Amino acid sequence: MKLSTKGRYGLRALVDLVVHSAEEPVSMASIAARQHISESYLEQLIARLRKAGLVSSVRGAGGGYIPSKKAEEISVGDVLRALEGSLDLVDCPGLAEENGCGGADVCVTKYVWKRINDSINRAVDEIKISDLVRESMEVSEKNRTPGSCCEKKE
Repeated sequence: MKLSTKGRYGLRALVDLVVHSAEEPVSMASIAARQHISESYLEQLIARLRKAGLVSSVRGAGGGYIPSKKAEEISVGDVLRALEGSLDLVDCPGLAEENGCGGADVCVTKYVWKRINDSINRAVDEIKISDLVRESMEVSEKNRTPGSCCEKKE
């Protein structure tokens, strides 16, 4: 499984939104500039996040976007599914309760696919946007400290 730019950029955009919306709604242009994402592409991503109930718009002067839920309530899985669709690595008809495949009763590989799919979904559902925000703040703080990153040690 490989995530597209929708998932990667959308996740970055949502983290940026959460970080910068504490005081006021955040403009699409400011997210696009900070994250180096084209505004037109970001509009598509934000529209999907709005449809999934993860982002809300605020109209008027000083308007923009805000998260619809607390960062602790939004998982990486919620964001990725809103942008990418199903995260299942294998779409095995033998796992479907209805209209499955004819060999499902004797197929042993379906258990492999189920475990892989379940593991991926569990992993992304355990990571909350608040975890990424916290990590973002720590990385940002380290980058402000002289000599903390990429500096040659003598």
